Amino acid sequence: MSEGLRERKKRQTRQRISDVAVGLFVERGFENVTIAEVAEAAEVSVNTVYNYFAAKEDLVLPPEEASPDRLAGIVRRRPPGQSAAAAVLAMLREEVRGRERSVGLTPGFGPVLEMMRAAPTLAARLEDLGHKMTEALAAELVAETGADESDPLPRVMAWHIGCLHALVYAEIGRRTAAGERPDAIAAAVLELLEVTEGVLGEQVLAYAVREE
Repeated sequence: MSEGLRERKKRQTRQRISDVAVGLFVERGFENVTIAEVAEAAEVSVNTVYNYFAAKEDLVLPPEEASPDRLAGIVRRRPPGQSAAAAVLAMLREEVRGRERSVGLTPGFGPVLEMMRAAPTLAARLEDLGHKMTEALAAELVAETGADESDPLPRVMAWHIGCLHALVYAEIGRRTAAGERPDAIAAAVLELLEVTEGVLGEQVLAYAVREE
């Protein structure tokens, strides 16, 4: 179904507000910019900003992009014959090869990353997001495998996959902060994924294979 005019205008307004806000945050620091200043620069009302973004942090980390369900969703959508860890590895490779926004490999991300790291509330949200992703993945693995709630194996597997995911983002962040170009970062991260897959072990890589 094609996007209607009203939906397109709403999407464009939301994107404009986000782009303006991030630009101001990078220029002046996240904590030094108010919602009223974002609204004025985007030429909308303060209420309009809050209609699209429930919290100031959402302007940088919108829930639909920074979702606690990210890992569980990747695993949930995997094809038959693929394990949980293999699904996450495949998605990460695809996103890195595509230089996608979801892994922070778009041009100009460096200053945005520096801004996020300098803001305690954003750094805390990112850390909490990582914990919630792992918890949601553990719950998904329990549901899929039929494991007992007291069985630690799904949580252990979710922890391994969550650590892999966090390692990739940490490597991208480190190299971005060092001024490396997206193409060079992507090549290094793809190599990192190869090495990581090699040391995960058969038990992790063969866990929760989706049945045909």
